[in-house]
Amino acid sequence: MITDKILLCRRCASRDFDPKRGIICGLTNEKPTFEDTCPSFEPDPKANKLNYFDSSAQGGGGDIKPNEERAKVAIILIWVVLAIEAISIISSAFQYDLLQRAASGQAISDLEATSNDMRESFIGVLMLLVAIASGVTFIMWFRRAYYNLHQRVKNLSYSEGWAAGAWFVPIISLYRPYKIMEELFFETRRFLKSIGEDVEETSTDYVGLWWGIFIISSIAGRIAFRLSLDAETIDSLTAATIVDIVSSAIEILSAIVTVKVIKNYARIESKLK
Repeated sequence: MITDKILLCRRCASRDFDPKRGIICGLTNEKPTFEDTCPSFEPDPKANKLNYFDSSAQGGGGDIKPNEERAKVAIILIWVVLAIEAISIISSAFQYDLLQRAASGQAISDLEATSNDMRESFIGVLMLLVAIASGVTFIMWFRRAYYNLHQRVKNLSYSEGWAAGAWFVPIISLYRPYKIMEELFFETRRFLKSIGEDVEETSTDYVGLWWGIFIISSIAGRIAFRLSLDAETIDSLTAATIVDIVSSAIEILSAIVTVKVIKNYARIESKLK
């Protein structure tokens, strides 16, 4: 396996070769001694970064496919989800007030009850449609990102298809998408550092938080949905409404963190080209 130091030296314009020692620094006439990056590194414009990876380290060697537009679309739809969740909280607050009035013995007109049910149903259907669209665009971006990394790094933990399929397989969906996202950040940063690119050390921030909030949000959403289906009394409807408000608030937080993760990775992915 070629070390990261040698990989960087092979892309440097100051590199030299000694028949006995191999690649050496043309400035010091010595083997590389730097830690992560060389302060004297000067990229050789003639060097092809793919040719400087041996067969055990090189990825597929294919072209990087554009992913910026997918990232933008995914982010836009996540913001739409956030907006609808905010509207849902307001709508649920109106429903909670209506239920409280009914519980205190105040008269509720048929028009009020019907309007509330229609509003809640419309928001629910709209949320479902937008959530599906958002999920599809996120997975499209996620899979393309993993595909691109496969073109630069060999022997990743999973095939490209798992970046999409992992979300739909029971049990596996609880951890594999997170592992792939973690690998995206780690391996991309490692590769970029090996070719002398400056990469932020904090670029993996929010990945663990993103997945933790996503799991909590999914659980809260399912509880809210189940309670709403089983609610028949004012008390049970009130409880379902409160849980729905909490679920929407968690979903908003999840949306914000997800956007942050996409932006963080898109920033370093752009350097793979």
